[in-house]
Amino acid sequence: MQISSRFTIATHMLVIIALKGKESKVTSDFLASSVGVNPVIIRKTLSQLKKADLISVARGTGGAEIIKELEDISLLDIYQAVECLGKTGQLFSFHDNPNPDCPVGANIHGVLDEKLDKIQEAMEEELSQTSLARVVADAEARI
Repeated sequence: MQISSRFTIATHMLVIIALKGKESKVTSDFLASSVGVNPVIIRKTLSQLKKADLISVARGTGGAEIIKELEDISLLDIYQAVECLGKTGQLFSFHDNPNPDCPVGANIHGVLDEKLDKIQEAMEEELSQTSLARVVADAEARI
């Protein structure tokens, strides 16, 4: 199993907007060419980032702009904006019907639930420690 690419796509997009947005209009076509995905995926991701109040998108002529300070946006903010964790908010989904008549099936939740919660908490804590400003600075240093 692998976490979807929505998070890395959104982060890639925000780095481009941060680096290029002040000098030129950053459109979904421009973003799609850099990310290497269909512009429809870019537009959906822009919509999610806008809904999370991380960006604004100009109507008509297009163009996206980050509306928060880069230091105030964490990787966790980006992750939460674009990844669908469902109603439970859990990273790990559990299979629906473990067999209650099986010793393992009857106890698997008790064995795994707390461990999986701790893993998710650790991942979210790590994401919260890295700002978009840090990612943009790292990208600038490599460019």
